[in-house]
Amino acid sequence: MHQKTLVELAAGLRQGEFSSVELTRACLERVGRLDEQLNCFITVTGEQALAQAQAADARLQSGEAGPLTGIPFAHKDIFCTHGVKTSCGSKMLDSFIAPYDATVTQQLNMAGAVMIGKTNMDEFAMGSSNETSYYGPVNNPWDVQRVPGGSSGGSAAAVAARLVPASTGTDTGGSIRQPAALCGVTGLKPTYGRVSRYGMIAFASSLDQGGPFTRTAADAAIMLGAMAGFDVRDSTSVDRPVDDYRAGLDHSLEGLKIGLPQEFLGAGLDSGVADAVTAALAEYEKLGATLVDISLPNAALAVPTYYVVAPAECSSNLSRMDGVRFGYRASDPQDLEDLYTRSRGEGFGPEVKRRIMIGTYVLSAGYYDAYYLKAQQARRLIREDFLKAFETVDVIMGPTTPTPAFRLGEKADDPVTMYLSDIYTIAVNLAGLPGMSIPAGLSDGLPVGLQVIGDYFAEARLLNVAHRFQQVTDWHEQTPPGYE
Repeated sequence: MHQKTLVELAAGLRQGEFSSVELTRACLERVGRLDEQLNCFITVTGEQALAQAQAADARLQSGEAGPLTGIPFAHKDIFCTHGVKTSCGSKMLDSFIAPYDATVTQQLNMAGAVMIGKTNMDEFAMGSSNETSYYGPVNNPWDVQRVPGGSSGGSAAAVAARLVPASTGTDTGGSIRQPAALCGVTGLKPTYGRVSRYGMIAFASSLDQGGPFTRTAADAAIMLGAMAGFDVRDSTSVDRPVDDYRAGLDHSLEGLKIGLPQEFLGAGLDSGVADAVTAALAEYEKLGATLVDISLPNAALAVPTYYVVAPAECSSNLSRMDGVRFGYRASDPQDLEDLYTRSRGEGFGPEVKRRIMIGTYVLSAGYYDAYYLKAQQARRLIREDFLKAFETVDVIMGPTTPTPAFRLGEKADDPVTMYLSDIYTIAVNLAGLPGMSIPAGLSDGLPVGLQVIGDYFAEARLLNVAHRFQQVTDWHEQTPPGYE
């Protein structure tokens, strides 16, 4: 059953080929047998999952089931889950049991999905390799000596290794698309405001967005349909009806105009990645699409802009982690200042501390105008580049990452080099646009992702474009050796 897609599993459940309990037990068995070498999960909720599966089977028998009823999935450990540890991959929240459900959690529960556990992640979503987690790094199932990408590395690796058919993630600067590319799965970052951030512990509030990991675009359409929607509890949620993302999956791509930013195809791009992207674009031409050269002249500003805006917002958001109200608390503090200092010093890891310090600096008196204000101005220019491009093209394509998965520890001591892992994804978050990564080939036996970027709320178009490609290629069907 583990090789079936979400769509196939949903059909099997409806037809009575197997029960949700049987399917859930099969997933839990694979997690128990295989996750020791991957470290995808922080928490496995076996008993809760089986109870949810029994409830799902009852719904299936009554004929009240939806497309996700009885389907096991894994939740990134950044979404609050009532009664279950929500750690954000940090010592700071190692003892935090969420007292409520995030909106995304609620919606997946209502859809009848079965949560089998919470996945490992970079601490507070700060990282591009899943090496900053308090619980240790996640290993890429294609090569356990390599990173799965981050921050949602546990979610991506769990789907790639066929431990679960789907998982959730969050994307602040590429943290769904980059691990999806490095692990060879489909990952979708929706338009900012399309998926509620309520109960999704914040890193950078103007950039964070939740989305799904799946094997196929058709599966992602089902997941997004359940996750998306307006939420009065999230002031950044957009009051807009949710599209039927499955309705247009098979639409023809005849006449589709694909923009190719020359800035994404220059120095620093691995030759194997470039070859895979070129071959994928040729397939799109066979499907009737036209390739159009475009320019995003301010793309070079994306990385420095992001690493001013995101740390500034994280320094504000993480100020609540002070050892007083919840989370890690230093023992035997001498006074309030000692409590704050040692709780934060002992509870946060090096990367989180680094970003808090940068954020505090750029927001401080005398530096705000020079750094933060300039970054927001650059952000506006980046957004305008995309808007101008979408006047002439329907979607934008290019590589998701400049290289395949790199080795564990290879970039750990060089933060700037690590930050450049997201060079092609960050601009999409700064502009608030939707983007996705789909498997498009292999380079030296490692997956390559093709990034597809759309205009605001064009998720249905992205899913259609991805689905049609997956109908004529089999890269999304490739399984890491040893996980077949």
